[in-house]
Amino acid sequence: MQQADDATATALAAGERTTAHTTRLGGRDVSAQVQSWQVERSYATDLPAAMRAFSGSSAAQLQLQLSGADGVWAPTMYAPWADRVTGDIARPGQSVAHRGGVGGATLPAFRGTVRSRAAQAGSDSVQVIALDGAERLRGPALLPKPYAGFRLGRPVATATWCVDELLRQAGVHSAPPPRYPEFVEGVQPLTLVHASLHGGFAAPYGQPEKLPAAGEYTWTREGAPHEMALLPATTGVTASWFPRSRVTVPGSRLLLEAWVNSAVGAGDTVRMDLVLDRTGGTSGTLRLYVNFATGRVQIGSGTTATTDEAFLNLNWDSWGAVRALKGVWHIGVFIDTVSAGTTVYPTVTPRLTGPDGTVLLGTTTTITHEYGIQPAAELSELKLVTDLAVEGVQLTGGLTAMPSAPVFDRTGAWTKAARLDDAILPLYSVPRVSGSQWEVIGQIAKAAMSTAEFDERGIFRWRNYTRFRGTPTSADVDLSLTSVRDIASLTLTEEIDACRNYVVQPAKVFEDFGVDAGTTYTDTVVRTVPANGTLTVSYVMADEEFDIGPPGTDDDSVVTAGTQVRFATTRAGTTAVKGAVDVLTRREDGYLVVRFTNRTPQALYTAKKDGTPSVYLMTLKPKADPVERSATVYVPGTASERYYGRQEHTCETTDWIQDLASARSIADALYNAGLYPVPVIGDVEVLYDPRIQLGDVVRLTDTSGTRLDTLAWVVGISTASNAEGGMRQTLALRGTRPNSTPADSGLSPDPAADPATVALSSYASVATAFPTLSALTASGFTWGEIKESAYV
Repeated sequence: MQQADDATATALAAGERTTAHTTRLGGRDVSAQVQSWQVERSYATDLPAAMRAFSGSSAAQLQLQLSGADGVWAPTMYAPWADRVTGDIARPGQSVAHRGGVGGATLPAFRGTVRSRAAQAGSDSVQVIALDGAERLRGPALLPKPYAGFRLGRPVATATWCVDELLRQAGVHSAPPPRYPEFVEGVQPLTLVHASLHGGFAAPYGQPEKLPAAGEYTWTREGAPHEMALLPATTGVTASWFPRSRVTVPGSRLLLEAWVNSAVGAGDTVRMDLVLDRTGGTSGTLRLYVNFATGRVQIGSGTTATTDEAFLNLNWDSWGAVRALKGVWHIGVFIDTVSAGTTVYPTVTPRLTGPDGTVLLGTTTTITHEYGIQPAAELSELKLVTDLAVEGVQLTGGLTAMPSAPVFDRTGAWTKAARLDDAILPLYSVPRVSGSQWEVIGQIAKAAMSTAEFDERGIFRWRNYTRFRGTPTSADVDLSLTSVRDIASLTLTEEIDACRNYVVQPAKVFEDFGVDAGTTYTDTVVRTVPANGTLTVSYVMADEEFDIGPPGTDDDSVVTAGTQVRFATTRAGTTAVKGAVDVLTRREDGYLVVRFTNRTPQALYTAKKDGTPSVYLMTLKPKADPVERSATVYVPGTASERYYGRQEHTCETTDWIQDLASARSIADALYNAGLYPVPVIGDVEVLYDPRIQLGDVVRLTDTSGTRLDTLAWVVGISTASNAEGGMRQTLALRGTRPNSTPADSGLSPDPAADPATVALSSYASVATAFPTLSALTASGFTWGEIKESAYV
């Protein structure tokens, strides 16, 4: 329920019936012109109406009747062909904010955009219909297709992560978004990796490669820097991602950052490495390391090796706040590797923001020790090694310097407009999706037995099926509806359809993990990458193909398996070049687009050593398709079965449930919800209360006849105000508990069948009637006629 101020609470307690509202269109107050309004919101659940459970999505609708102003009729001002000066206030897509309340105070009731307007000629009324934030989710749903999950046999995402990603695409954020997500032709900043860690390692920019074992971590909302974080169960939990562009070193400027809660985790340290692919299969590393126990911040550069001699660290030990302040830290480092030569001493600048707003900016320092030098290479991998709760790992290329403190912390750059529930339904392969973002979120909600809606303030809320594992024991705060004051009408119905004591939840289970080669693309021509220029090539790629990372760059000493490319100084492929070309990949309209950016002043060629084309792309696919299995929850001999019989409910098969544990958990929740039928509560007309929200638990008390005193979920709300100021609010409710187990005291229920009584012949009576076999045969009677015959 919404929290109300003292004036509203006092007015509601006193039964105040004087209502108020404010309405804004396009940011302008039009309250005085509103003749009537109505707000409707409800869950589009497809579960049996009488079942103690619900799921689905809700898109609220506001309907307004507007009059004109200053002697001008409404159609003249707001009709579709009205002058833009007045008409744009009611155009489709225009912002709408509506509040309602009692006693002169108001609470948020709706926030969204205009869907349609209709003007009636000859009248002073224009009807405006608006939809809530669901209208912002009309874009095409796109989800990454990583292969790491089924390759390693470890979850790569969850259904919750997918919901969060679909929201992000529409600009509905639960945490700071990627800095520069969109690719822009030319030298522009670009997000190379963005891993929200909101219930998954999958990333819209970049691709997961290494995943920790499921027992090494959990997803936490408690203590998360913003919304949800990776929480290690042990020290040194490791995950890594390929960047979407293998940028070159020397030549790149990179901002590496993450949000960390130093008070939550299995240890005290967090480390992020940028792994560089050098000639000959060797690798280098650029590192950010923070130890919150000692307060030490280290930035390292060197060869990836176990010996300290091969790795140089710059230490910032004077920052006592790192050790003293426990809580959410934003940590980052800006690394400049621009150089005129083929090697570079990196220049680094650390920046940290503490939980109290403390800003720590390190001195820009160049690593000049011989161990810190970086030869020509491409960025291969971003690796995270953490003991602490981490959220929002991000790598950005193309910036010119370390951002200022407000820009670094994204101050004012985004609005938190989404709240998630705990991560559910682990995914080894992200399902294929089609349709709009809102349609796919609705599909996930249905499969996950969850609910999705935008609340009265325009905040998206995602809530899981876990609420049905138990029965609520109290109403939300003081939300009680009684027949004495609140309830105008009430009808109760009990149906056997509410009983579901045999529940089956199918799952698509991966039982044989691993990968096989999928579709391959071998280039047919040697291509020229112009000096200090770019080359863009598109390859047809089916939607069902899994993602391909940027090709690794081979040299003559090492030839990698899978997706690869070799650059040479001549078309004949004479000499291989390493660390000279940025390679970026992106999926776009049925194509895999590969962009090569030459960082050198000479033309380069995509040629093998023998002069043949070197671009080779290979998709990966699961070694085996998932197998459909089912989790069945049924307890024989229960009182439910004895009184109501065996009542089966089989859920739909869906790609969103990929393990039996998840299937069993949902089946358990549905079984608990349907073990006994709960009375159906018809639409309840109540005294207007602006605090009530979808999903609230209210107490219903009726002393006028039904003798009802129970808790119920609010699954639908319709609130309307007419031109005379009258207010009407109707609630659709779903009961939370049955009226205990039947007792049938003093009853002897009749059996299910009552066959007619038939007198059967005895052997003696048949023998008397037919002394001999010939007499019996001559009678012509069948055995049944003799056994039941009136002749005997």
